[in-house]
Order: sequence, then C-alpha cells, then structure tokens
Amino acid sequence: MTTSVPLPVEPLTVSRSARMQTIFEFLRIVRNSESTVLITGESGTGKEVIARLIHAASRRKHHPFIAVSCALFSETLIESELFGHERGAFTDAHRDKPGRFELAAGGTLFLDDIDDVPLSMQVKLLRALQNRTIDRLGGTTSVPVNVRVIAATKHDLKPRVLAGTFREDLYYRLNVLRINLPPLRERREDVEILLQHFLARAFARRGEASPAVTDAVTQAFVSYEWPGNIRELENACERVAQTCMCGTFRTGCVAPAILMYRRAEHPEALMASGGLERPLPVSLDRLLQEREAELIADALKDAHGNKSRAAELLKIKRSTLGDRIARCGVRIDEQMADRSSAHARRHND
Repeated sequence: MTTSVPLPVEPLTVSRSARMQTIFEFLRIVRNSESTVLITGESGTGKEVIARLIHAASRRKHHPFIAVSCALFSETLIESELFGHERGAFTDAHRDKPGRFELAAGGTLFLDDIDDVPLSMQVKLLRALQNRTIDRLGGTTSVPVNVRVIAATKHDLKPRVLAGTFREDLYYRLNVLRINLPPLRERREDVEILLQHFLARAFARRGEASPAVTDAVTQAFVSYEWPGNIRELENACERVAQTCMCGTFRTGCVAPAILMYRRAEHPEALMASGGLERPLPVSLDRLLQEREAELIADALKDAHGNKSRAAELLKIKRSTLGDRIARCGVRIDEQMADRSSAHARRHND
C-alpha cells in the first residue's frame, strides 16, 4: 500500500488549479526516480521551485541541491564550472577546483537555461549523463559522479534541434520525465490565493498582519496577464508591503500597469466595484493620471471614439488628447472606432 507524501510548502503548491494538481501528483510519483527531468515553462513560472520540490521530496534530500544557470557562463568558462579543472589546466588555475557535478555529489544538479549550453559543450554534457562520469578540464582520468540532473528551459527545444543548435541526442537524454508549467494567465483561479499568500508572507517580514484586500484589487489582479508570472505577482505583493500604509489594500496601492490594464479591459467592472476608492497616503501624480485616464475614456465613449469630438468635450486640443492617450495608456475599443467611422460616413452623406 502506498501513501501520498506531501510536498514541501512552497508558493507554487498554493493552488486550486486542476492542471497544477496533476503536476504535483506527477512529482510525487517521480520524486525518487533517477531519470533526468526536463522542466519547461515561461520565465517566472517556478521552474527552479519545482526542481527544489523534487529534490526535497526525494531520497536525495539530505545531500546538496546545486543550481546553476547555464546562461551566466561564456563558452570558455562553462566547462570548468560544470566539470571542474585541475591545477595548471590554464593560466589562472593555481589549484584543483571541483565543478558543479562534483559539488552536487549524492544530490541533485539543476541546470537552468539548458538551451544556452554551447553546441561544443553539449556532447560533453551528453557523455556525463550517459556514463555518469566527468572529465575535469586538464585532467587525465574520468571522475565518477552520483547526481540526479534536472534541466529547465523557457524555450521549446524541438525547433532548436531542427535548426541544428541543440543536439538531438542530448534532447532525448534530457526529455525523459517532462514537466510543462503553465503560465499564470492559464491558471487565473490561483491568482487570488497566491495574492493572499504573498501578502501574508511579505507583511509577516514586517511583523504585521496582512491587510484586507478590496474586491476591486482582486479583480484587477485576476484580470491582469502577468507576463512575469508568479515572480511578477510576488514582486507586486512585496511592493505593496513596502508602500501600503492604510491598513486596506485598495486600488490606489496597485501598480499603474496592472490597474490601467484592468481599466482598459473591464471599465464597467471597475466602476461597479467602486473604482474611486483611494488609500492615504497616495501618490498625487498617480492619482491624477488615473483620474485623467478615466475622464479621457469617458469622453471617448461619449464621442463614440471620435478623438476630435472627445477633445472638444474635454476642452483641449486634438493633438494634446493624442499625447495624453499615449501617456495614460488608454486603449480605444475597436467597436467604438468602427461606430465612429460609421457615424462620420453618415454625417458626410
């Protein structure tokens, strides 16, 4: 009889998403496998967090977890970093130095940005994975290594294989156990609980309780696309913890990029949820810009998207309106623009 071993508590495991629950169950199944894992996903989706979860739930958890970004090293340095070097291997090699494979002995080696490994190094990496041995730079004998390798990439490796920039044999050696992490915009049901989780953690570091979050803020966060995924959401919560002093997380504490995106996509929802709520203290410049964007959007709506008419309503020049639309990030609805064109045609007829 088998029992489900809980994963260590990490932000990534705070989830309602059925897709993420499937991934967590897969992690429980493969945690003690010796096979190589390939984790794919956009930047900020938590690839290293998943790698650490696998290690922490495995029989290797009492041994090192060594993480290295392959993008950080030049072609001339990466071999020494991964496999180590011996004294005299090059000008500045004054002593023997173990590489990351040896430092991870008995544990897990996480190779992030695996797609950045130079083609000349890929065959040596393949040999290390196949033979479980490495050759130090300048060495004359192979060194056995006992590590589990987890690789990660934010790119699809298949096109790179077809283009000849990534070895096909290395791709198949890495792609034994595959985990594809979805972006946050494809698991919006997790945004609210992640928001609460990160706020609680950020405010706890200040020795304070997490503030109440208004519905308007929650809707803004859920509606936003989060191009930086979980990392961006965590940073947004950290920013709130450093700047929100009003006891309640209101729209005035939301970064303009998040709030403006939501206004453009769901203006009617913002008005219904009380979009005029404001915390104190608040940035006057931000408050004025938000109010300006609201007035411009209302004028454009009343003018059916006609910028000249909207400028008249606002009592400003047509050129000034164009500059302010660009500055405030106001989006013009396509249907509104179509109605404006139709209205102009009828007027001309």
